[in-house]
Amino acid sequence: MIFKGKLTPVLDRVIVSDMYFGEQRTKSGLIIKDDDGTTGGIYPRWAKVHAKGRLNEDDYQIGDWILVEHGRWTRTWELELDDGSVVELRGIDTKAIMMVSDEKPSDIERRAL
Repeated sequence: MIFKGKLTPVLDRVIVSDMYFGEQRTKSGLIIKDDDGTTGGIYPRWAKVHAKGRLNEDDYQIGDWILVEHGRWTRTWELELDDGSVVELRGIDTKAIMMVSDEKPSDIERRAL
């Protein structure tokens, strides 16, 4: 199901996009299929802050990248933006944010296994 309209998280909640769950590539070039849901897939993931609730005073802004502890996010839902594109979003546990970056991390796809 795709939702349309403006999304505003309540209280101090955070909504993120661009969380990577796809295949990985080893240093030698081997491609490993998506490992989410397996023991090998248990690791923190980077996500881009899409929206913050009005009571969230944490030191990151919309557009920043945050590293979230494994499994501390909701299932995906889709939102159609004003330009017609669709973005996959998730809610995250704000207490599980480990790091913040104002640039997209280079290891977002976990290529170096």
